[in-house]
Amino acid sequence: MSRHAHIDRPYIGILFMLGFCVLAPLGDALAKVLGGRLDLGMLVLTRFAAQAAILLPIALLSGATLMLRGRVLALVSIRTLLHIAGISTMFTSLRYLPLADALAIAFVMPFVMLLLGKFVLGEEVGPHRLWASVVGFAGTLLVIQPNFAEVGAPALLPVGVAVIFALFMLVTRQIAKEVDPVALQAVSGLQASAILLPVLVFLPDLPGSGLASFDLTTGWLLLALGSVGTAAHLLMTWSLRFAPASTLAPMQYLEIPFGTVIGWLIFRDLPNGLAALGILVTIGAGLYIILRERRLARS
Repeated sequence: MSRHAHIDRPYIGILFMLGFCVLAPLGDALAKVLGGRLDLGMLVLTRFAAQAAILLPIALLSGATLMLRGRVLALVSIRTLLHIAGISTMFTSLRYLPLADALAIAFVMPFVMLLLGKFVLGEEVGPHRLWASVVGFAGTLLVIQPNFAEVGAPALLPVGVAVIFALFMLVTRQIAKEVDPVALQAVSGLQASAILLPVLVFLPDLPGSGLASFDLTTGWLLLALGSVGTAAHLLMTWSLRFAPASTLAPMQYLEIPFGTVIGWLIFRDLPNGLAALGILVTIGAGLYIILRERRLARS
């Protein structure tokens, strides 16, 4: 199917993105549940091992090449390290913060990417989008403040998630047109598993590492964590085959209300008044930037 045929079916892309917006916070909720049962290293290894196990056969059956060399291999390896760091930081933050608040703070990422684009890559960024970034940061601070008062420094962890994933996206941009997306995720899963497994086996005394024993319920939850996380990324990849990124980008903010509902159903957590206001401000500023980007791209 041609690229134009995919773009001519935006409703399918929207449905896939909706699935992503439900599964992504559900995966985070599973990580939050498992955070009280297992060390961080086991959670992250399971996440990437499942990604490799599910996507490797799909990549091979589709005929995608897994042999990466030179510059592309180096960038994929950097991307994998950033992915490990980002997921580890997010899973750690969920040990301290309500699900919806952690997601809302992490959504400072579009503003970080905008600033990195301007000051690192030299991209043209107008005053409207810069002011929207300032407003978005202010909204994020409103979410951070009550959490910081309650748990201290761990409330800042989702900001670290945003910075790491902004760098992750910038690296992904450099190789997106050179590597099949499913093959990219499969290779990344293999690389991450190859990095994490020896650490857990040979450095069990390292904080957060070690291969722990677990019961049947925990095993099923681990399987669900790996499967849900991988399915979410597949849905996002497929959504971009049927609809342009400009159509789908605003929908990613649906992760926050879905995360709020999931957080309430599982943990009975709801953002307080100040955090709720900050979430609304952050969403509004993010949507403004996305719509502004779309308008500039059209003109």
